[in-house]
Amino acid sequence: MKARITVSFKEGLLDPQGQTIQQSLTSLGFRGVQRVRAGKSFEVELEPMPRDEAERQLSQMCDRLLVNPTIETYQIELD
Repeated sequence: MKARITVSFKEGLLDPQGQTIQQSLTSLGFRGVQRVRAGKSFEVELEPMPRDEAERQLSQMCDRLLVNPTIETYQIELD
């Protein structure tokens, strides 16, 4: 079972990396880029298990290690 966890800054928080990327894209001639949000992605392979158990374990991984809940949010996708 494969999962992808996408982590990003919470809305309303300053994203300096995203701002730098946006400015760089504009300076390279890419017009119309209004906002870039930077984040991180994790691909996790799990042994076969019920979907609800996998979601529970992945949420615990995020809560305990992968995500800073003060400034970040996450989304889990299971294949």
